[in-house]
This record gives sequence, structure tokens and C-alpha cells, in this order.
Amino acid sequence: MWLHQHPFELFLPKEATHLIVGTLPPPRFFYGDLKSGDVPFCYGSIDGQLWPILDRIYSLDLRFENSAAAVQERKTFLTQINMGICDIVAHCYRKKWDASDMGMQEVQLRDFFSYLDQVPKVQTLLFTGGDNKNGPTYFFNVT
Repeated sequence: MWLHQHPFELFLPKEATHLIVGTLPPPRFFYGDLKSGDVPFCYGSIDGQLWPILDRIYSLDLRFENSAAAVQERKTFLTQINMGICDIVAHCYRKKWDASDMGMQEVQLRDFFSYLDQVPKVQTLLFTGGDNKNGPTYFFNVT
């Protein structure tokens, strides 16, 4: 088994009213083996849908590259719309090299509720993934 650790700090703008809550990015983000088009930030996988959808809806013209500028674009946008990102998993162990929630074992959670205290204006939690064992909704309900 191998360690899969969350590589990113939480993104909690002071005025956040909404939080995106997930689990972990793909392992390549922790190990630094990014694909072309990956952005080293939450939900930055080129294979993911969040940023391409937001880019299109809001006409952001985001960069999809491994750069500080691409990260800053996302942080600026999230701050403008009062949205934060607070994934619930700190680390886990895996047998397979993948990012599936179901494959997580010996899961160590972040202290999610203490982070919520840092953003008292949050009214909405947006959970990613499905409602399965090891998904963010599952962990939220058992903590």
C-alpha cells in the first residue's frame, strides 16, 4: 500500500458563502507528475470538469497549464464569487494507483468543522462525487 496525501492547502476566502467539498485530487498531484494542462490547484486535473465548465459559463478564459498564473486566476475568481474549497480528506492509503474514492483505505480526515469556523458566512456546501462510501458526503455524515 502507498500513501496518498492531499497536496493543497484549503482555500478559504474570508467572505466565502459557499464551499466545494471533495476528497483528494489524483495521486499525480501529490507526487508532482502532472499532465500537460493540469493546474496545480484544487480540481486542477485536465481530466476533470469543474474548471472547464466554470470557464465556459463565466467566460473566464482560464489558462490550463502548470503555472502560478493559472492558479492565481482560479483563486481570484473564487474570491470574487465568495467560494472556497475545503476537501475533507487529509490522506489515505491505496493499493491501486488511482483517484477513486472507493479505493481509499485508512482514511485520515481533516478537521473539517474547525475549518468551517474560519468562514462563518458559509451557507452552502457543494459536495463533489457521488453519495458512496468514502465520498465527501459519507465522511461529512459520519464526522
